[in-house]
Amino acid sequence: MSFGFSVGDFVAVLQLANDVRKQFVDAPSQFRAISEEVKSLSIVLQGIDDILPARDLTSHQETELGNVVKNCQSVLQELNKILIKFKELDLVAKGVDRKPRRVWKRFRWDQKDINELRSRISSNILLLNTFLGQVNSQAVFAIRDSQNDFIARRQEGTGTWLLDSTGYQSWRETKNQTLLCPGIPGAGKTILTSIVVDELTARFSDNPTIGIAYIYCNFRRQDEQKIDDLLASLLKQLAKSQLSLPVTVKELYNRHETKRTRPSLREVSDALQAVTVLYSRVFIIIDALDEYQISDGCR
Repeated sequence: MSFGFSVGDFVAVLQLANDVRKQFVDAPSQFRAISEEVKSLSIVLQGIDDILPARDLTSHQETELGNVVKNCQSVLQELNKILIKFKELDLVAKGVDRKPRRVWKRFRWDQKDINELRSRISSNILLLNTFLGQVNSQAVFAIRDSQNDFIARRQEGTGTWLLDSTGYQSWRETKNQTLLCPGIPGAGKTILTSIVVDELTARFSDNPTIGIAYIYCNFRRQDEQKIDDLLASLLKQLAKSQLSLPVTVKELYNRHETKRTRPSLREVSDALQAVTVLYSRVFIIIDALDEYQISDGCR
């Protein structure tokens, strides 16, 4: 990051959010709401930290993110000072490690002050979620840009042997089929993939019951080729092709927009399955699957 707010600064803010979050353990009930806000902020910051290495931000996005993260730092530092004030060292009570621990003092925090800090945290969460949504959307547009770029390189007649082959036509006309096209590096598999996408898109352009989604894997972009991101990309492509946003996707968005959290892999997978059944058929095309990063020892 080059927006005057370094990677080290961002990590420090993320750590501060986690530290403040831990301080709310065993907090009185009046702190429960703001504790949840800090938890949500921590989760969103972690989500951004996960994707930053794999995203090329514009200068405007860098400045925007830097300003929001600085605001997060400010409110977290202020909250941390208040927490220290409201907790005192108990020299009698011992933790499991036999060391003195801090306990909550027995007086109340003005609710107006709590609400003001909650409002600031909530505003930053909203801004960060908006930023995260924009950056993730760019990843989907990048896939489409890749398709346009690859198909533009096609020479006349290239790939007709594949489109005319019995194997390809059987795959296209028969449900629940898998077509694997191996080849040595540099053989032109990516161009062939773009040709298949182009052919399917043109053939079924007037049939809204046919869904088409595709992914171009790249070993240079392995950081952003996590299973969560790839499935989310497929989900977005298929959801956007519907005349209206599918109910499953709306519910998923509303559930996490309220909590200010990110969907789990299972939730994205379940939503993807729910959206695919809205089509009579779905074609999923993946290029360079061997360049997808290995996760937990498997692809």
